[in-house]
Amino acid sequence: MSTAIRSGTAATSPRPPHAPHVIPLRRLLSDVRRGGALGFLDSAGRQSQGSITRMNVGPFRPFLVTHPRDLEHVLRAHAENYPRGAAMWSALGRLTGGGIGGEGNQWQASREILQSAFSARYLAAMSEQMITSVSGAVDDLGTRVGPGRPIDAGLEMTRMVQRVINPVFFGNLVPDEEGDRLGAAIATAMGSLLWRMAMPFVPHRVPMPGDRAFHRSTRTVNEILRPVITAARKGPRDGDDVVTRLLNGTGAGGESLTDEQICDDIVALFVAGSESSAIALTWVWVALAQNPEVYARVQEEVDRVVGGGRPRREHIRQLTYTNQMLNEVLRIYSVGWAVPRMATADDVIGGVPIPAGSTLVISPYLTHRVEDVWERPLEFDPDRFTRERVRARHPLAYLPFGDGGHQCLGQHFFSQEASLIVATLLTRYRVGLHGAPVEPRLSLTLQPRESVELELVPR
Repeated sequence: MSTAIRSGTAATSPRPPHAPHVIPLRRLLSDVRRGGALGFLDSAGRQSQGSITRMNVGPFRPFLVTHPRDLEHVLRAHAENYPRGAAMWSALGRLTGGGIGGEGNQWQASREILQSAFSARYLAAMSEQMITSVSGAVDDLGTRVGPGRPIDAGLEMTRMVQRVINPVFFGNLVPDEEGDRLGAAIATAMGSLLWRMAMPFVPHRVPMPGDRAFHRSTRTVNEILRPVITAARKGPRDGDDVVTRLLNGTGAGGESLTDEQICDDIVALFVAGSESSAIALTWVWVALAQNPEVYARVQEEVDRVVGGGRPRREHIRQLTYTNQMLNEVLRIYSVGWAVPRMATADDVIGGVPIPAGSTLVISPYLTHRVEDVWERPLEFDPDRFTRERVRARHPLAYLPFGDGGHQCLGQHFFSQEASLIVATLLTRYRVGLHGAPVEPRLSLTLQPRESVELELVPR
């Protein structure tokens, strides 16, 4: 690799003060006209190439921070100066509340409660349940597979993810069909917030596109979750599911969590763990179809490790190349493509003055394409994630799950879930794309522009 530096702060001296690279408004508008939002983002990345860049979007002038050494400053060394206080989080907070999706003491309390639910010990204990859930979901998929009957990858990956997370979140309190309805309502509510995120200055009393869908969807969420929480409160509270853990936990002041707080935390976990996981798994099949040599190596490993039966617990760690492939999918197709932060006090990052009140945009999508960190960054190469090459890179060169105090709790859960889904499908089917090549688009997440259709041929 082009860099063998493990720690940005230990290996670099302070850079002299200088103004940021600036992308003028006319250039931004030209990029948007030519390539849409994704074209603009790609152009910003090519122009900045890791340098701190200011984007002049009228009165909105955020700093783009993409180099690992600067991310270390923001997310680790001076994280207290850069909370999640920008427009995106304000709008999203209407859905996810102030617990695990927020900041401050209540966020810390929720995180401490939930960390144990995603620990390595808990995932090991849950592996058999996950294997059973995935196998059942693939059995169910088999009823919809046939010659000339392509499947919708996004829909089917969502179903599989829901089958896995449903018992983890709710134990046996929510039937699969209700879990699907809950996931769909949360996804709709998320999508409806796009206008509010884009124009946070508009008062809530002023109607905007998406408002009706948001209110309708959140009513559905409450109709499903509130009775579940009530039933769990009356139960023995001796389970390992997320609802039980939240009921047994305490808030920032030592008090029990309210139904509203529990509901908010579950919704926040759904946002992070359901829709994002399903999108990432959809991109897996696109990447394998576009890189047949990678597909062949993954298939060979699955056949060698798993054989013709269903995966077992010990297979998860043995699927080394499969997990490297999943990591590379998350690098190329960074589902959470941008994360804003707010500077609460004046600061200097890499020699660039950052005034208090400035918005910083952290973009994993662009960090994963910085050329002095990643060789041939646009090439799909799972061998980037061999143990030796990972150790040689800056720890913040790769951040599909974020970093710092707000790093996603579910990263190991996703890795286990995704490897089981890929391995189970590949033991039973040859999977290929049906139809035209798939292009990405930017929304709240990096999604396929059109529905991804797959052809599954029994092996």
